[in-house]
Amino acid sequence: MNVLIIGASRGLGFEFVRQYRAAGARITATARDDAALERLRGHGARALKLDVADAASVSGLAWLIDGERFDVVVINAGVYGPATSGMDTPTAADFDAVMHTNVLGPMRLLPQVAEALAPGARVAIMSSRMGSIGLRNEPRAWLYAASKAAVNSVMKDASLALAGKATVISFHPGWVRTDMGGAGADIDASTSVAGMRTVLASVKPADTGGYFNYDGQRLDW
Repeated sequence: MNVLIIGASRGLGFEFVRQYRAAGARITATARDDAALERLRGHGARALKLDVADAASVSGLAWLIDGERFDVVVINAGVYGPATSGMDTPTAADFDAVMHTNVLGPMRLLPQVAEALAPGARVAIMSSRMGSIGLRNEPRAWLYAASKAAVNSVMKDASLALAGKATVISFHPGWVRTDMGGAGADIDASTSVAGMRTVLASVKPADTGGYFNYDGQRLDW
């Protein structure tokens, strides 16, 4: 199996690398800094320097992966932004940082990886339950929530554009004990990623465009 993980410096992205390598997969993984890249190489991955918020950096990805045929692609890179409650207006800088990384990043990346997909590939975009409008019950971190609702829309369009070539889905990874999720979260990264890998191994073309919890449960939009 040939796997590409975008945003693998730590947390869920690095755990995807660790688990897929343990299963014998060939891994290409991206990170922004040299220390993270060296760590990825130490775990047997081909490590590529990439900043999803930088247009020039992303535009070079297609050349770096030319000739590859990935069975699985996980777009994991993301930021949380300000931890607001209610209708605290984000600054323009915070808005740009979150939306450029969480929404424009995947919109730049998906065309870059489209030609490097193996027939029947599975593509996952890391979203969040907070991106669900129907399931939302409190106004918390509304900038992050808006970005994840938007990336679900990006995922849906990608699923239509890649119909017949790849199965494209969004994930809520659960509330995970990572730097973003915090120490008080419900589950560890190993549990979350093991569940998502199971879902990725089992989804079929008819599931494309779906929005899944890490345990395979379908989520409301």
